[in-house]
Amino acid sequence: MYYVYILQSKLNNSFYIGFTSNLKKRFKDHNSGKSQYTAKVKPFDLIFYEAYISEQDAKRREIYLKSTKGRNTIKTMLKEYLSSKNSEKLTEYQI
Repeated sequence: MYYVYILQSKLNNSFYIGFTSNLKKRFKDHNSGKSQYTAKVKPFDLIFYEAYISEQDAKRREIYLKSTKGRNTIKTMLKEYLSSKNSEKLTEYQI
């Protein structure tokens, strides 16, 4: 399986959208600082993920979610979570 996931930094509420074939390992890597791109804003909460059988489908979805239209989709999908957390707007994520 291939996973597209969204992490939220506990440090500054910023978001990270990623893709992996091993979600548990990748989540541990982000939280342990092994990912250079996210090390400065760890630790993270895993707030969303989707599973795909096709690697190409998962990559396509990751690219879409990183787009402006995709971020708007995320805001709709996670509306209750985002409003309950008083999170920053997803279009302003800093990572």
